[in-house]
Amino acid sequence: MIKLDGNFFMKKALQLAEKALANGEFPVGAVMVYENEIIATGSRRGSSGETPDETDHAEMICLRNCVNPGRSIDRLKTTLFCTLEPCLMCFGAIIISGTGRIVYAYEDVMGGGTGCDLKKLTPLYKESTISIIPGILREDSLKLFKAFFLNSKNNYWKKSLLSAYTLQQ
Repeated sequence: MIKLDGNFFMKKALQLAEKALANGEFPVGAVMVYENEIIATGSRRGSSGETPDETDHAEMICLRNCVNPGRSIDRLKTTLFCTLEPCLMCFGAIIISGTGRIVYAYEDVMGGGTGCDLKKLTPLYKESTISIIPGILREDSLKLFKAFFLNSKNNYWKKSLLSAYTLQQ
């Protein structure tokens, strides 16, 4: 078996984010990897329209798609690749799922949850051994977010800290 690197899997997540962007959605894609194989994917839904759905994040969809991968897996040996740093909701769900590692492309200065000090939380989170790797293919993800925020048709987080931060780069 050929061992694939993190860039390969992040590129797959970026492809999902590109599809989300093409559909007018916030450009976030997620890929769950186990033993060098993609076992689940997700992309952002529900960010367009007047009332966004704040539960259909790419990571949450990917976790739902990973519930029954068709075989027994060791969750601690899974890696979730995402184009944007997971928010607190997603970060909590990722920890509870037993995922071993998060690799993300672009930092979410407004809502990113991975900087949370788990040692100050309750045992469910405090005892997590999750590892986090930021900045993989960051510039590729940044381009998608710039395109999203520059499109006048997209109103999701239009005047937010994340939008301002992204467009200043």
